[in-house]
Amino acid sequence: PPPPQYGIVLDAGSSHTAMFVYKWPADKENDTGVVSEHSMCDVEGPGISSYRSNPPAAGTSLLHCLNQALRDVPKEKHADTPLYLGATAGMRLLNIMNLQASDAVLSAVAATLKSYPFNFRGAKILSGEEEGVFGWVTANYLLENFIKRGWLGEWIQPQKTTLGAMDFGGASTQITFETRDTIEDPSNEVMLKLYGQEYKVYTHSFLCYGRDQVLKRLLSKLLQQAKSYQATIPHPCWPTGYHKNLLLSSIYDSPCTEKERPSFALNTTITMVGTGNASLCTLHMSKLFNFTTCSFSRCSFDGIFQPEVSGNFIAFSAFFYTVDFIQTVMGRRVHLPSDLKDAAETICATSWSELLQKAPKMEKRLSDYCAVSIFVYLLTTKGYNFNDHSFPNIAFQKKAGETSIGWALGYMLNLTNMIPAEKPSSHKSIMYNYWVILILLFVVTTLMSLVTAICLLRHSKSSAI
Repeated sequence: PPPPQYGIVLDAGSSHTAMFVYKWPADKENDTGVVSEHSMCDVEGPGISSYRSNPPAAGTSLLHCLNQALRDVPKEKHADTPLYLGATAGMRLLNIMNLQASDAVLSAVAATLKSYPFNFRGAKILSGEEEGVFGWVTANYLLENFIKRGWLGEWIQPQKTTLGAMDFGGASTQITFETRDTIEDPSNEVMLKLYGQEYKVYTHSFLCYGRDQVLKRLLSKLLQQAKSYQATIPHPCWPTGYHKNLLLSSIYDSPCTEKERPSFALNTTITMVGTGNASLCTLHMSKLFNFTTCSFSRCSFDGIFQPEVSGNFIAFSAFFYTVDFIQTVMGRRVHLPSDLKDAAETICATSWSELLQKAPKMEKRLSDYCAVSIFVYLLTTKGYNFNDHSFPNIAFQKKAGETSIGWALGYMLNLTNMIPAEKPSSHKSIMYNYWVILILLFVVTTLMSLVTAICLLRHSKSSAI
């Protein structure tokens, strides 16, 4: 068989960048279930949007992973390997805040990517809707919900319903699922034609509802509550025994919080002290949502239309990391919304020293698991309206098989036209011929064995007479 093909996607998220190298058999460009994750690399340092004051450093930050790609993809394949960079909500926010800085960062990143011997196909900022839909495509492609190969090489449409996808990044969160309901807001409707089948998909991306921006917005709300910006401010979502000095500029450097910017100098330092109070934390966290405004028949929050959630869902990115922490570190199962709520309350009531004892290698993000667990509970139940019946249908997963779930694979499949709109029913794989030959050989061998056995039996009978 011809050597495999490769593709590279850089997922430039708000908090960090990850590079994925994909691989598939060269004779099956329009097949499914054949693209797999060959390797991945986490770029050291923050997301590219944080290099706004030094754009060239955004490009330099990618060198280590791009050099790994040079080794992971065979040299003779470099020129044929498409290379993409997609930036998500961190760059969407920078684009809102400072268009010039956003363009400079993208240009610097593109210049670095162009200097490599791959087939550079562009660096762009994805819309929230693109991010949501490509994540949905990735999950359903990997789980063979669109189409799969039969054992004889024929195409089979599995007649399975698709899976909803929920992504929770650093600066935004997305929900995407197929629905038969009327989608009252056209901006939330996407019609897709994949393998000859049409899918009506609901999608929405909530900017400023990613993990890092939620935590910033929470700090801002707590400061507003304190009013006087005194030197020490209680933080109900941080564990007892934990405190941190914060510069006001680190809280109000985002479009998600700038409207609440105080009149104080932004170089003012405040000290926040954890009080570990779950009910107070929930109260402040629920203020980040607007559950009252809705001009449609039904809404999730902030006046955004959402049909009723239906079917199974896969929740990845920070959804997975949060629930994984609850299950592995805290030893609590998460099956019902009440399990998530109880686990969040337990985390909030655990002191800083106890948390450090449980997870010494997770110190960097450990103080925020109380707040994030409560946020995931509020988002899924009060926001998206999952209940005791529908919540157990959410699978919190990082990968499907050996491949990471996220928008990157769906993005590459779309841009390389590897998911045809028409059903490729007439196409049979080369393997089909091999199967036919093997089956014929098996039948011939079996028949010959039977004939030989019958002849031997007759011969032995005639000898006995």
